[in-house]
Amino acid sequence: MRIGILTGSGTYELDGLSTRRQVRTGHGTADVTEGAFAGVEVLHISRHEAGHRRLSNHVDHRANIAALRECGAEAILAVTVCGAVDPSLTLGELIVFDDLWFLGNRLADGSLCTLHTEPGAPGRGHWVFERPFDEHLRAGLLGAAQGAGLAVRDGGCYGHVDGPRFNTKAEIRGLAAAGVTAVSQTAGPETVLAGEAELPFALIGYATDYANGVQPEPTPVERLLELIAASTDTFARLLAAAVPAIDAGGLAPAGIVYRFHDA
Repeated sequence: MRIGILTGSGTYELDGLSTRRQVRTGHGTADVTEGAFAGVEVLHISRHEAGHRRLSNHVDHRANIAALRECGAEAILAVTVCGAVDPSLTLGELIVFDDLWFLGNRLADGSLCTLHTEPGAPGRGHWVFERPFDEHLRAGLLGAAQGAGLAVRDGGCYGHVDGPRFNTKAEIRGLAAAGVTAVSQTAGPETVLAGEAELPFALIGYATDYANGVQPEPTPVERLLELIAASTDTFARLLAAAVPAIDAGGLAPAGIVYRFHDA
C-alpha cells in the first residue's frame, strides 16, 4: 500500500525518499517526494517546503490532498507542531487528535474549504461524519508513540487558526472555552479535504509552546525554536514506527460523502 505523509515546521524531508516530482491536479500543482520509508512505499509532501518557503497562508491544501489521491495514497498521516491551549499539556508531549475545531471552514484566500468547487461536477457531495479522524490510524500512531517511549496523549481537539500571526489572549480563551486542546495553522483544511477525498486521515501534534495567556508567563521564543528542532527527530521516530504497522484491511474513510444520484 502507499501511505501519504504531510509534514510541517521543522520536518522538511524524510530519509530514504529520492524521487521528487511535480504533480499537476485539477486544483493546482504539488511537490511530492516518494520512495521507501521504514520499508513502506510513501508519498511525502512538506507543507512549507525546504527553507520554509511557504508560510501557512501560502500552503495549497487542495493541490496537496488531490496530488496524494492521484498518486495512489490509501491513507494519510499528518504531523504538526502546535501551541498548547490545555494547560495540562507538557511541552514536548504528543497529541493524537480525535476531534476538530475549524469553525470558519475556509482556506487562506477566503474561499470555502472543499474540493467541490463547480456546480454539477461529478463526485460532488456532503461529507457526513461523527469523528473526522480514522480510528485505525489513530491507534497505530498511539501504539507507535508508546512503543518508542514518547509521551503521548490519546485524544484531544485540534484547533485550526489562521496564520501567519499567532493568536491574542482573547482568541485563545475562546478556543479553550470550545474545548480545543492545541492549535496550529494548517491541519484544518487537510482534515476536511481528506474527508471529502475519502482518504483515511489521522493527525498528531507536538506541543512546542503554550498559546497566548495559557500560562502566566509566555513561552520564550528560544524555547519554542528549540522544541521545533527537537520535533524533527521525534516525528521521524514516530513515523518510522507507525508506517509499517498500518494494516490496509483496517482502514476506512471517516464518515461518508453523501453524493447525489448523477454525481
